[in-house]
Amino acid sequence: MSTGTEHEKSASPDRGSPSSTNRWPAHRILYACSLALAVCAIALLTLAARGPSTQAGQPGMPGMDHGAMAMSGTAPSGMPTMPGMPGMSGMPGMSPGDGLATEHDGYRLDSAATSLPAGQAVTYPFTVTGPDGRPVTDFTDVQTKRLHFYAIRSDLTGYQHLHPTMAPDGAWTADLAALEPGDWRLYASFTPNSGPHKGREFVLSRTVTVPGQATAVPLPTATDSTTVDGYTVAVRGELTAGTPAPLTVTISKDGQPVTDLQPYLDSYAHLSIFHEGDQALAHLHPVTPVNADHGGPTLTLYALLGEPGNWRAYLQFQTAGQLHTAALTLHVT
Repeated sequence: MSTGTEHEKSASPDRGSPSSTNRWPAHRILYACSLALAVCAIALLTLAARGPSTQAGQPGMPGMDHGAMAMSGTAPSGMPTMPGMPGMSGMPGMSPGDGLATEHDGYRLDSAATSLPAGQAVTYPFTVTGPDGRPVTDFTDVQTKRLHFYAIRSDLTGYQHLHPTMAPDGAWTADLAALEPGDWRLYASFTPNSGPHKGREFVLSRTVTVPGQATAVPLPTATDSTTVDGYTVAVRGELTAGTPAPLTVTISKDGQPVTDLQPYLDSYAHLSIFHEGDQALAHLHPVTPVNADHGGPTLTLYALLGEPGNWRAYLQFQTAGQLHTAALTLHVT
Protein backbone atom coordinates (compact mmCIF):
# COMPACT_ATOMS: atom_id res chain seq x y z
CA MET A 1 0.00 0.00 0.00
CA SER A 2 1.46 3.34 -1.01
CA THR A 3 1.02 5.31 2.19
CA GLY A 4 4.30 7.23 2.28
CA THR A 5 4.98 5.90 5.77
CA GLU A 6 6.08 2.39 4.92
CA HIS A 7 8.93 1.23 2.74
CA GLU A 8 6.95 -1.21 0.63
CA LYS A 9 8.34 -2.18 -2.78
CA SER A 10 7.28 -4.54 -5.54
CA ALA A 11 9.03 -6.03 -8.50
CA SER A 12 8.54 -4.74 -12.03
CA PRO A 13 5.15 -5.73 -13.45
CA ASP A 14 4.87 -9.13 -15.06
CA ARG A 15 2.53 -8.94 -18.00
CA GLY A 16 -0.19 -11.53 -18.30
CA SER A 17 0.26 -14.24 -20.85
CA PRO A 18 -1.31 -13.36 -24.21
CA SER A 19 -2.58 -16.91 -24.39
CA SER A 20 -5.08 -16.33 -21.56
CA THR A 21 -8.54 -17.29 -22.82
CA ASN A 22 -12.03 -17.79 -21.51
CA ARG A 23 -11.27 -21.39 -20.64
CA TRP A 24 -9.25 -22.60 -17.67
CA PRO A 25 -5.74 -23.87 -18.52
CA ALA A 26 -5.02 -27.50 -17.68
CA HIS A 27 -3.01 -26.75 -14.53
CA ARG A 28 -5.83 -24.60 -13.15
CA ILE A 29 -8.33 -27.41 -13.76
CA LEU A 30 -5.97 -29.67 -11.79
CA TYR A 31 -5.82 -27.09 -9.01
CA ALA A 32 -9.61 -26.91 -8.87
CA CYS A 33 -9.84 -30.71 -8.66
CA SER A 34 -7.23 -30.70 -5.89
CA LEU A 35 -9.23 -28.09 -4.01
CA ALA A 36 -12.38 -30.21 -4.27
CA LEU A 37 -10.48 -33.26 -2.98
CA ALA A 38 -9.07 -31.20 -0.12
CA VAL A 39 -12.52 -29.97 0.91
CA CYS A 40 -13.83 -33.54 0.88
CA ALA A 41 -10.86 -34.66 2.97
CA ILE A 42 -11.53 -31.91 5.50
CA ALA A 43 -15.16 -32.98 5.73
CA LEU A 44 -14.17 -36.62 6.32
CA LEU A 45 -11.66 -35.63 8.97
CA THR A 46 -14.28 -33.47 10.68
CA LEU A 47 -16.81 -36.31 10.72
CA ALA A 48 -14.20 -38.66 12.13
CA ALA A 49 -13.30 -36.17 14.81
CA ARG A 50 -16.96 -35.89 15.81
CA GLY A 51 -17.34 -39.63 16.25
CA PRO A 52 -18.65 -41.28 19.44
CA SER A 53 -15.30 -41.05 21.21
CA THR A 54 -15.05 -37.28 20.74
CA GLN A 55 -15.83 -35.35 23.89
CA ALA A 56 -16.91 -31.72 24.03
CA GLY A 57 -13.89 -29.49 24.21
CA GLN A 58 -11.54 -31.99 22.59
CA PRO A 59 -9.63 -30.98 19.47
CA GLY A 60 -11.64 -31.75 16.35
CA MET A 61 -8.94 -32.06 13.68
CA PRO A 62 -5.43 -33.18 14.57
CA GLY A 63 -2.66 -31.43 12.73
CA MET A 64 -4.48 -28.12 12.22
CA ASP A 65 -2.25 -26.23 14.63
CA HIS A 66 0.59 -24.04 13.41
CA GLY A 67 3.27 -26.62 14.03
CA ALA A 68 1.47 -29.20 11.92
CA MET A 69 1.61 -26.92 8.90
CA ALA A 70 5.19 -27.96 8.23
CA MET A 71 5.51 -30.21 5.22
CA SER A 72 5.02 -33.92 5.60
CA GLY A 73 4.59 -36.84 3.28
CA THR A 74 1.24 -37.80 4.73
CA ALA A 75 -1.40 -35.66 6.32
CA PRO A 76 -3.40 -36.62 9.43
CA SER A 77 -5.58 -39.74 9.09
CA GLY A 78 -3.64 -40.74 5.99
CA MET A 79 -4.64 -37.85 3.73
CA PRO A 80 -2.06 -37.96 0.91
CA THR A 81 0.21 -35.10 0.07
CA MET A 82 -1.08 -32.91 -2.76
CA PRO A 83 0.60 -30.02 -4.52
CA GLY A 84 -0.05 -26.48 -3.33
CA MET A 85 -3.21 -24.93 -4.73
CA PRO A 86 -3.98 -21.34 -5.62
CA GLY A 87 -6.04 -19.78 -2.91
CA MET A 88 -5.25 -22.35 -0.23
CA SER A 89 -2.39 -22.32 2.25
CA GLY A 90 -1.77 -24.14 5.48
CA MET A 91 -3.57 -27.38 4.61
CA PRO A 92 -1.85 -30.31 6.36
CA GLY A 93 0.00 -32.40 3.81
CA MET A 94 -0.30 -29.69 1.16
CA SER A 95 1.29 -26.69 2.79
CA PRO A 96 4.82 -25.77 1.75
CA GLY A 97 5.43 -24.79 5.38
CA ASP A 98 5.54 -21.43 7.11
CA GLY A 99 8.75 -20.34 5.41
CA LEU A 100 10.77 -19.99 8.60
CA ALA A 101 13.18 -22.88 8.02
CA THR A 102 16.44 -22.68 6.10
CA GLU A 103 16.39 -26.39 5.29
CA HIS A 104 13.67 -29.00 4.96
CA ASP A 105 13.71 -32.61 3.75
CA GLY A 106 17.18 -32.20 2.29
CA TYR A 107 16.50 -28.97 0.41
CA ARG A 108 18.43 -25.96 1.66
CA LEU A 109 18.55 -22.25 0.90
CA ASP A 110 22.23 -21.22 0.92
CA SER A 111 23.88 -17.81 0.73
CA ALA A 112 27.18 -16.39 1.88
CA ALA A 113 25.57 -13.00 2.46
CA THR A 114 24.65 -12.30 6.10
CA SER A 115 24.35 -8.53 5.73
CA LEU A 116 23.39 -6.14 2.95
CA PRO A 117 24.02 -2.39 2.61
CA ALA A 118 21.27 0.13 3.33
CA GLY A 119 19.82 2.72 1.01
CA GLN A 120 20.86 1.29 -2.34
CA ALA A 121 19.78 -1.37 -4.77
CA VAL A 122 21.65 -4.58 -4.06
CA THR A 123 22.04 -8.08 -5.49
CA TYR A 124 21.48 -11.04 -3.17
CA PRO A 125 23.23 -14.25 -4.31
CA PHE A 126 21.92 -17.66 -3.27
CA THR A 127 21.55 -21.28 -4.27
CA VAL A 128 19.03 -24.01 -3.57
CA THR A 129 20.73 -27.32 -2.82
CA GLY A 130 19.00 -30.67 -2.92
CA PRO A 131 19.28 -33.86 -0.84
CA ASP A 132 22.44 -34.78 -2.76
CA GLY A 133 24.11 -31.54 -1.64
CA ARG A 134 24.29 -30.17 -5.17
CA PRO A 135 22.62 -26.98 -6.47
CA VAL A 136 19.19 -27.68 -7.90
CA THR A 137 18.80 -26.52 -11.52
CA ASP A 138 15.53 -28.20 -12.53
CA PHE A 139 12.45 -26.36 -11.26
CA THR A 140 8.77 -26.51 -12.17
CA ASP A 141 7.17 -23.25 -13.28
CA VAL A 142 4.61 -22.22 -10.65
CA GLN A 143 2.45 -19.21 -11.46
CA THR A 144 4.64 -18.78 -14.59
CA LYS A 145 7.93 -18.57 -12.60
CA ARG A 146 10.61 -21.07 -11.57
CA LEU A 147 11.15 -19.34 -8.24
CA HIS A 148 9.37 -16.64 -6.24
CA PHE A 149 11.46 -14.54 -3.87
CA TYR A 150 10.15 -12.37 -1.01
CA ALA A 151 11.76 -9.86 1.33
CA ILE A 152 10.24 -8.37 4.48
CA ARG A 153 11.69 -6.45 7.43
CA SER A 154 11.05 -7.68 10.97
CA ASP A 155 8.32 -5.03 11.47
CA LEU A 156 6.61 -6.38 8.31
CA THR A 157 7.44 -3.35 6.17
CA GLY A 158 9.54 -3.10 3.02
CA TYR A 159 7.75 -5.92 1.18
CA GLN A 160 9.33 -7.03 -2.08
CA HIS A 161 8.22 -9.84 -4.39
CA LEU A 162 10.81 -10.70 -7.01
CA HIS A 163 11.57 -13.29 -9.66
CA PRO A 164 15.34 -13.86 -9.66
CA THR A 165 17.46 -15.17 -12.51
CA MET A 166 19.35 -18.45 -12.38
CA ALA A 167 22.67 -19.26 -14.02
CA PRO A 168 23.16 -22.70 -15.64
CA ASP A 169 25.09 -23.87 -12.56
CA GLY A 170 22.15 -23.15 -10.21
CA ALA A 171 23.44 -19.82 -8.87
CA TRP A 172 20.56 -17.37 -8.34
CA THR A 173 20.68 -13.57 -8.06
CA ALA A 174 17.83 -11.50 -6.64
CA ASP A 175 17.93 -7.79 -7.48
CA LEU A 176 16.57 -6.10 -4.38
CA ALA A 177 15.46 -2.49 -4.21
CA ALA A 178 17.03 -0.33 -1.49
CA LEU A 179 16.59 -1.75 2.02
CA GLU A 180 16.08 0.22 5.22
CA PRO A 181 18.30 -0.62 8.23
CA GLY A 182 17.07 -3.49 10.35
CA ASP A 183 16.67 -7.26 10.36
CA TRP A 184 15.25 -8.79 7.19
CA ARG A 185 13.98 -12.21 6.21
CA LEU A 186 14.39 -13.40 2.61
CA TYR A 187 12.24 -16.27 1.31
CA ALA A 188 12.51 -18.55 -1.72
CA SER A 189 9.44 -20.46 -2.92
CA PHE A 190 10.13 -23.23 -5.43
CA THR A 191 9.02 -26.65 -6.67
CA PRO A 192 11.66 -29.19 -7.79
CA ASN A 193 10.99 -30.76 -11.18
CA SER A 194 13.08 -33.84 -10.41
CA GLY A 195 14.52 -35.68 -7.43
CA PRO A 196 12.87 -37.34 -4.43
CA HIS A 197 10.36 -34.53 -3.90
CA LYS A 198 9.49 -33.72 -7.49
CA GLY A 199 6.36 -31.58 -7.74
CA ARG A 200 6.32 -30.55 -4.09
CA GLU A 201 6.43 -26.87 -3.13
CA PHE A 202 9.01 -25.64 -0.64
CA VAL A 203 9.30 -22.23 1.04
CA LEU A 204 12.64 -21.64 2.77
CA SER A 205 14.19 -18.48 4.18
CA ARG A 206 17.33 -16.86 5.57
CA THR A 207 17.86 -13.68 7.55
CA VAL A 208 20.20 -10.78 6.84
CA THR A 209 21.09 -7.62 8.73
CA VAL A 210 21.05 -4.19 7.11
CA PRO A 211 23.31 -1.97 9.25
CA GLY A 212 22.29 1.47 10.42
CA GLN A 213 19.82 3.09 12.79
CA ALA A 214 16.63 1.05 12.50
CA THR A 215 13.31 2.70 13.23
CA ALA A 216 10.49 0.20 13.64
CA VAL A 217 7.13 1.09 12.10
CA PRO A 218 4.17 0.07 14.30
CA LEU A 219 1.88 -2.45 12.64
CA PRO A 220 -1.27 -0.68 11.41
CA THR A 221 -4.55 -1.61 13.09
CA ALA A 222 -6.47 -4.51 11.57
CA THR A 223 -8.99 -3.36 8.97
CA ASP A 224 -11.06 -4.78 6.14
CA SER A 225 -10.24 -2.22 3.45
CA THR A 226 -7.45 -0.02 2.14
CA THR A 227 -6.62 2.13 -0.88
CA VAL A 228 -3.70 2.13 -3.29
CA ASP A 229 -3.16 4.14 -6.48
CA GLY A 230 -6.79 5.26 -6.37
CA TYR A 231 -8.16 1.72 -5.99
CA THR A 232 -10.15 0.60 -2.96
CA VAL A 233 -9.54 -2.98 -1.87
CA ALA A 234 -12.06 -4.55 0.52
CA VAL A 235 -11.47 -7.94 2.14
CA ARG A 236 -14.28 -9.94 3.72
CA GLY A 237 -13.95 -13.17 5.67
CA GLU A 238 -13.82 -14.56 9.19
CA LEU A 239 -10.39 -16.04 9.84
CA THR A 240 -9.96 -18.50 12.69
CA ALA A 241 -6.63 -20.20 13.35
CA GLY A 242 -6.61 -23.80 12.13
CA THR A 243 -9.86 -23.48 10.18
CA PRO A 244 -10.02 -23.20 6.38
CA ALA A 245 -12.04 -20.17 5.35
CA PRO A 246 -12.78 -18.16 2.21
CA LEU A 247 -11.60 -14.60 1.71
CA THR A 248 -13.51 -12.37 -0.68
CA VAL A 249 -11.60 -9.46 -2.21
CA THR A 250 -13.52 -6.70 -3.97
CA ILE A 251 -11.72 -3.99 -5.95
CA SER A 252 -13.30 -0.67 -6.92
CA LYS A 253 -12.22 2.75 -8.15
CA ASP A 254 -14.06 6.05 -7.73
CA GLY A 255 -16.97 4.10 -6.31
CA GLN A 256 -17.27 1.87 -9.39
CA PRO A 257 -16.45 -1.85 -9.57
CA VAL A 258 -13.21 -2.68 -11.35
CA THR A 259 -13.67 -5.22 -14.16
CA ASP A 260 -10.43 -4.80 -16.11
CA LEU A 261 -7.96 -6.69 -13.92
CA GLN A 262 -5.21 -8.26 -16.01
CA PRO A 263 -3.62 -11.64 -15.33
CA TYR A 264 -0.62 -11.35 -13.02
CA LEU A 265 1.39 -14.54 -12.59
CA ASP A 266 -1.39 -16.51 -14.30
CA SER A 267 -4.03 -15.23 -11.87
CA TYR A 268 -5.88 -12.00 -11.10
CA ALA A 269 -4.02 -11.37 -7.84
CA HIS A 270 -1.25 -12.58 -5.58
CA LEU A 271 -1.58 -12.34 -1.80
CA SER A 272 1.45 -12.62 0.50
CA ILE A 273 0.61 -12.61 4.19
CA PHE A 274 3.09 -12.47 7.09
CA HIS A 275 2.46 -13.25 10.76
CA GLU A 276 3.37 -10.57 13.28
CA GLY A 277 6.20 -11.68 15.55
CA ASP A 278 7.68 -14.68 13.76
CA GLN A 279 7.24 -13.60 10.08
CA ALA A 280 5.60 -16.87 9.08
CA LEU A 281 4.56 -16.63 5.42
CA ALA A 282 1.54 -17.81 3.47
CA HIS A 283 0.93 -16.93 -0.16
CA LEU A 284 -2.46 -17.28 -1.80
CA HIS A 285 -3.99 -16.91 -5.24
CA PRO A 286 -7.64 -16.53 -6.26
CA VAL A 287 -9.53 -19.56 -7.49
CA THR A 288 -11.47 -17.17 -9.73
CA PRO A 289 -11.03 -18.28 -13.38
CA VAL A 290 -8.94 -16.06 -15.63
CA ASN A 291 -10.84 -14.46 -18.52
CA ALA A 292 -8.29 -12.33 -20.38
CA ASP A 293 -8.21 -8.72 -19.13
CA HIS A 294 -11.69 -8.86 -17.63
CA GLY A 295 -10.99 -9.74 -14.00
CA GLY A 296 -12.90 -8.33 -11.06
CA PRO A 297 -14.49 -6.84 -9.23
CA THR A 298 -14.66 -9.84 -6.86
CA LEU A 299 -12.00 -12.49 -6.28
CA THR A 300 -12.23 -15.53 -4.00
CA LEU A 301 -9.28 -17.00 -2.12
CA TYR A 302 -9.08 -19.75 0.50
CA ALA A 303 -6.79 -19.65 3.50
CA LEU A 304 -5.91 -21.83 6.44
CA LEU A 305 -3.68 -19.91 8.83
CA GLY A 306 -2.43 -21.90 11.80
CA GLU A 307 -1.58 -19.10 14.21
CA PRO A 308 -3.88 -16.46 15.77
CA GLY A 309 -2.94 -12.80 15.88
CA ASN A 310 -2.27 -10.10 13.33
CA TRP A 311 -1.07 -10.85 9.82
CA ARG A 312 0.18 -8.22 7.37
CA ALA A 313 -1.27 -8.86 3.92
CA TYR A 314 0.10 -7.60 0.60
CA LEU A 315 -2.28 -7.97 -2.33
CA GLN A 316 -0.80 -7.47 -5.80
CA PHE A 317 -2.98 -6.95 -8.86
CA GLN A 318 -2.47 -5.47 -12.32
CA THR A 319 -4.42 -3.01 -14.48
CA ALA A 320 -3.36 -1.36 -17.77
CA GLY A 321 0.09 -2.88 -17.42
CA GLN A 322 0.69 -1.37 -13.97
CA LEU A 323 1.25 -3.52 -10.89
CA HIS A 324 -0.44 -2.29 -7.70
CA THR A 325 0.43 -3.46 -4.17
CA ALA A 326 -2.21 -2.92 -1.48
CA ALA A 327 -1.35 -3.59 2.16
CA LEU A 328 -3.59 -4.12 5.15
CA THR A 329 -3.57 -5.91 8.49
CA LEU A 330 -5.88 -8.88 9.01
CA HIS A 331 -6.69 -10.40 12.39
CA VAL A 332 -6.98 -14.14 12.96
CA THR A 333 -8.83 -15.26 16.08
